[in-house]
Amino acid sequence: MRYRILAAGMISALAGSLAAQAEPVTAEDFAKFPSVSSVSMSLEGDMLVGVIADPSKDGDARAAAYWDLSGEIDTTKPLVPSNITPSSGKTKFYGASALKNKKSLWFTVQPYIGALEGCGEGKTTGSTKKYLQKVYMGNERIKKIDDLPDGRAEIGANKMLLRCFELEGDTGIASLLPLDPTKIVLRRTSTKNGTSYFEHDLSNGREKFLFKASDTQQIEVSTRTGEPVARTELEYEGGAWRQYISLLDNDGNFRIEEPLTTEIANRFNMEVLGKQNDTENYFVATDKFDDKVAIYLYDASTDSFSDDPVFAHPEFNASGMIFSDRAQDFGAILGFTYSGPVQETYWLDPEMKSIQDGLDAAFPGKNVAISDYTADRNRVLFAVSAADMPPAYFLLVDKSKVAVIGSQRPWIDVEDLGKSKFVYYSARDGLQIPAIITLPAGYEEGQKAKGAIIVPHGGPWARDSAGFDSSGWTQYFASRGYIIMQPQYRGSDGWGRALWRAGDGEWGQKMQDDKDDGAAWLVENGYVDADKIAIHGYSYGGFAAFAASVRPNSPYQCAIAGAGVSNLAKLGNEWGDNRIQRIVQGDTVKGMDPMKNTDKINIPILIYHGDYDVRVPIFHSRDFYNAIKDKQPDSKFLVMKQMGHQSAKWLPEHKEQVLEEIETFLTNTCGM
Repeated sequence: MRYRILAAGMISALAGSLAAQAEPVTAEDFAKFPSVSSVSMSLEGDMLVGVIADPSKDGDARAAAYWDLSGEIDTTKPLVPSNITPSSGKTKFYGASALKNKKSLWFTVQPYIGALEGCGEGKTTGSTKKYLQKVYMGNERIKKIDDLPDGRAEIGANKMLLRCFELEGDTGIASLLPLDPTKIVLRRTSTKNGTSYFEHDLSNGREKFLFKASDTQQIEVSTRTGEPVARTELEYEGGAWRQYISLLDNDGNFRIEEPLTTEIANRFNMEVLGKQNDTENYFVATDKFDDKVAIYLYDASTDSFSDDPVFAHPEFNASGMIFSDRAQDFGAILGFTYSGPVQETYWLDPEMKSIQDGLDAAFPGKNVAISDYTADRNRVLFAVSAADMPPAYFLLVDKSKVAVIGSQRPWIDVEDLGKSKFVYYSARDGLQIPAIITLPAGYEEGQKAKGAIIVPHGGPWARDSAGFDSSGWTQYFASRGYIIMQPQYRGSDGWGRALWRAGDGEWGQKMQDDKDDGAAWLVENGYVDADKIAIHGYSYGGFAAFAASVRPNSPYQCAIAGAGVSNLAKLGNEWGDNRIQRIVQGDTVKGMDPMKNTDKINIPILIYHGDYDVRVPIFHSRDFYNAIKDKQPDSKFLVMKQMGHQSAKWLPEHKEQVLEEIETFLTNTCGM
């Protein structure tokens, strides 16, 4: 295919523009706003939207961008936005989603100081510093980006509920209703009021309230009609919390399906993904029958699962299904997705498989992710990335030509980045731990890195991916000769139920052993010397760094804790205010409490924390530092002004300062 040749040249231009550069990647290279991100295409394929670095402000701010695809597409040069709308005031764009009928959703954050009145995360009395998230609707060519209705269409909505939604609510797409030219279903979630569903007419902006789920319920919405398909709810019964899944019967009433019922303490995954066409069968993702999540057919008429899964991967969790949204084969299965080191798609549809195979051949060794496509498949939006390549967006036109949209970070030379590898290592009790390793830039077999950094992910019910890490926590240091390990320690979600549950009650204990055993594995395999290892983590990873600094016989020369939990007792109390988190996760948070062991501090620690963080309040870092600063005077505490918890709530100066402070600490204090 012609696009194989075109694509190879384009990716070289995007990713290798600084081939002669010899210096390590700078902190600013990672800190700057991406050149382009969050790109998506409308259902009709007549427009793209995305967030770009505002060209009117030399990239120091973000803007909304709109690409008009209604005419002939010239693939001989990069696609240029036809319309750009800058961020306004303190409101900052961070995400976009193309819809249909020339409309789009825009996701923003803005700083806020004020009373929360008991709404969401933050102080219950007095003022709280935090970021507010808000979603806007963009019209054709984003000439206007307006407020969405605030939910007054909902039956029973009152002033207090509306205020809570303003302070901590979340808006998202429940269904695009692809067979309807103008209507979609939106969901609005608030911790005070559960989730409400609205039919939104894109032609006139009017909304109609449809139905509601309580704070312990979730509703699966039909992509064909917008009506409920399944309802998941948590209930306390017989001394235990249970998850019940109900399906609609022939009379239109929800009926609990006993074979789909699970006890929360057992933590089986059980999720309805959709309904098989013209049958009473549902596709259900579960690990009830095996350690890994697989997809089964569930027959609601006989209350039984299929004997064998319709899709399973021998090593990784199945993560989803892709259904056709075309009128001629609506609901047909196009493919399945699974969560390996990166997200992968197994296509059943011959045409989509052919497109994927061709793109994979055009970009060998890269992760090619197809995101949006038209009904005739003549326009396909895809992104190309790797651990050592920032994501770049392309449009496949007429199955034969490729148009460049842009790279997130075209100023980074991929030759200055390290390759990654996926490994397993044995913990001291024999449990197999997956890990992602980023090798030093230019690494050759047998070389030793200048140092190693163990980087445990947050959550802890989360996982890492082997794709490009835009935080810089891996590649910034790989470009300086470090080897980075991201251990998927026990308690990590997404690698199988046994590994996930093995972390229960093991905070700072066996979960921590797994990180230490990863450090030992690097030494045993000749990657690094034993006296050149540090640990850096954020959120739960910050807890792991706190724990590492007070545990005896530490394999680390120093620790770096970002926005970490230091006080398990207070964490339990905070989660006690969040009913859902207490039900599902709270009882698993037990183990060694770093705050009760500060007298055992034995290595210096760098601590940084945002003062706009309401997910993990800053007292966790401040209290720990105050308790250890005299025992470890080389330690340091940085208060990051106007920085929130999530990456969307970081400014470029936050990212730049964090990377440079860590590098200085590793060099001057840790002896790296």
